[in-house]
Amino acid sequence: MRKIWVKADPWDKELVLTALESGADGIMVPDGCSEKVKELGRVTTICADGDLVPGNDVEIFTITSGDDEEAICRLAAQKLVILECTDWTIIPLENLIAKGADVAALVRSFDEAQLAFGILEKGVKQVMLDTRDEMELKKTLELLKGGTETLPLVEAEILEVTNIGMGDRVCVDTCQNMDTGQGMLVGNSSSALFLVHAETVSNPYVAPRPFRVNAGAVHAYTRVPGGRTRYLSEIKAGDEVEIISHEGKVSSAIVGRIKIEKRPMLLIKARIGDKGVATIVQNAETIRLTSPEGEPLSVVSLSAGDRVMAYHEEGGRHFGHKVDETITEK
Repeated sequence: MRKIWVKADPWDKELVLTALESGADGIMVPDGCSEKVKELGRVTTICADGDLVPGNDVEIFTITSGDDEEAICRLAAQKLVILECTDWTIIPLENLIAKGADVAALVRSFDEAQLAFGILEKGVKQVMLDTRDEMELKKTLELLKGGTETLPLVEAEILEVTNIGMGDRVCVDTCQNMDTGQGMLVGNSSSALFLVHAETVSNPYVAPRPFRVNAGAVHAYTRVPGGRTRYLSEIKAGDEVEIISHEGKVSSAIVGRIKIEKRPMLLIKARIGDKGVATIVQNAETIRLTSPEGEPLSVVSLSAGDRVMAYHEEGGRHFGHKVDETITEK
């Protein structure tokens, strides 16, 4: 996940407040100011009396030539390296990214941050933003903090929907509202996940709960930031989950609450190409999958031949991480 650090040195209370309210991962402030930040909000501070101490945990490195790259790689394996280029250029960053060094590029604007995050398509994982412009800071955090990853979703053809009796299902209540076409990827197999739609739809009996995804059974997989999967039963308040649109756009949300309750369940079988895939969800009108157009489709109305959005990948997973081996899940 992308990290955006903010430099507020010299001390600027309004800049720090903007950084906190916009979701900065950490703030660099003058020595002696860590407690001032902590009085305003909980966040990682960089200063002599902070959570990360320059010289011990953090190294500010001004790169002047290609000869510095090996030294930077060694430092980055031990500390947070904030990298400043004498004439802001992407060449040193390209080289360091290619060598696998995790550095924070010092940037001074939204445009520079956007460029740093996009270098070699992979980009740096973190930047240190040095600006006194509160609007530039807010814009950078709001537009770049969530990431720009896109997953190649595919259409799955419904084969059958079957009542299978009672089971423990998981509702994921997030700390944000979702829109039509958004939800979470959930499935019986980590290699085939269905886009379960958020509860954004009104009906005569239940008010919309756009912060909620009634995701599926406790055993099911879902995606979390970092390209990993976790079982729904493992998710808890404070964790992050991926929110996906029907176009495959990825963002993340903080989990506010998990509800696990016994409910009647449905087994949904489908086909992606010639591969059979499945998921188990609660048998209720308010649980919906997602059409190719982004419309929510109630699971109680699904019929053979209907098409819904899903994510499919080759290979398998080991403790949530993708591995290149053959794994069969039935």
